[in-house]
Amino acid sequence: RVDLERLRPPVNTYLVRSLDKTALRFSLPFLLTPPPGTASHPGADGAVWAVIEAVKAAVPVEPALGPIAGIGTEHPAHCQQNVEPVTLIASPGAIGTDLWRPGDDNRIDSQGLHLVVRGALPYPGPPGRGTEREVAERLGVLLEAVDRVARRVPAVEIAAACALSLDQKALRRALPGVGLVAFIADGTRPARRFTRLRGHHRIAGPKEGVHVPFRCPRELDPIEVELEGSGRVVTGLGLRRGEVFAVAGSNAEGKSTLLQAIVAGQDDHAAGDGRELLVSVNGVVGAEANEQELVGADVSLFFQSLPPGLSGDPRAAYGRGSGSLVMAEKIQAAIRAAAPILIIDEDRAATNLLVPGCLQRGEVTPLSTLLATRRQAIGDTTILFAASSLDVLIAQADRILLLSGHEAQALDPREFRRRLDRHLVGVRELLAAQERMDDC
Repeated sequence: RVDLERLRPPVNTYLVRSLDKTALRFSLPFLLTPPPGTASHPGADGAVWAVIEAVKAAVPVEPALGPIAGIGTEHPAHCQQNVEPVTLIASPGAIGTDLWRPGDDNRIDSQGLHLVVRGALPYPGPPGRGTEREVAERLGVLLEAVDRVARRVPAVEIAAACALSLDQKALRRALPGVGLVAFIADGTRPARRFTRLRGHHRIAGPKEGVHVPFRCPRELDPIEVELEGSGRVVTGLGLRRGEVFAVAGSNAEGKSTLLQAIVAGQDDHAAGDGRELLVSVNGVVGAEANEQELVGADVSLFFQSLPPGLSGDPRAAYGRGSGSLVMAEKIQAAIRAAAPILIIDEDRAATNLLVPGCLQRGEVTPLSTLLATRRQAIGDTTILFAASSLDVLIAQADRILLLSGHEAQALDPREFRRRLDRHLVGVRELLAAQERMDDC
């Protein structure tokens, strides 16, 4: 039946003629009988996902469901968001809200299964008894078809979807108690496939074709966790509270992709997404370089004095900030707020804030120097960064994950520092040789 208690015209309830006047766009909240055993299940949003995706899959073969995809209208592509596959179950952010997925409008509670169904019908003509009756009949048939498909979703699929949702929620709650901020299960597939409607990494689906699964190297101390919903025991990598963790490797090895997956670990994912057992605590923040206005920004961890053009002082800077100043403010804000994870990606960073250079003034303290000399200033925030050429910063990591051929390997920090030292000796020798040649 129509969910009369949740009618919110014109937000989730409307029947309007399209701008091109060829279709009748609609949105209606329906109330259905929920799958057995889901009304009080803490992972019930998994069941909602299973029902919605079953309805989407049935649209091409169930004519009564055609209006959801705008079938029969002149522009069915305008309804594509209603049938676009989604592997996101829940998110603390407004991710993919234009797509049909579990959320405030699509959920299970003690009243039943709430679904907001949107779509389009061919425009039947001006309002009148005949056209109103025709539209009511079409929508009634649609409601019956949605209910029919929902009822035939196998109970085993509903149970598995609920258990997987609970697995992620319970693990996220448990991580702080064991000193962790994220867990990456073995078998995780972080790479994404983007579509016109899923252009952001947190809503995008799994990459097709070759996709190397993550395996935690033995040297990085893999851990075991027991999942509350399914009872399974899985192994993987645990990111520790307060550590500095480097994801290193050459170009295009998947470093940024792995960092994005850890951001998406704040969301709950469905089976097949590839990230369904990569779980992060909420509150992950990133620091990137971009120019913006600074209003009382504290950059004192990194700058002893302000460059020309800014007013105030390093504890309260005002004016148009450069990339490094803006990034410094973001890092300090994350530390001040005790963010559980701070993510830095070399590709989007002001590298002159991360590692020192011979032209850098003494008033600037790069992050690598700060970590080497004042590690306590970072507090309990986990710093997770991706880097390829920032050797001096990588050398400050407590643990180093090396991606090579898209496979995860471990790199011992002490061995890396020795390798870097030998490399710098070679650089000094080359410079000395150049000096001798210049003197000749």
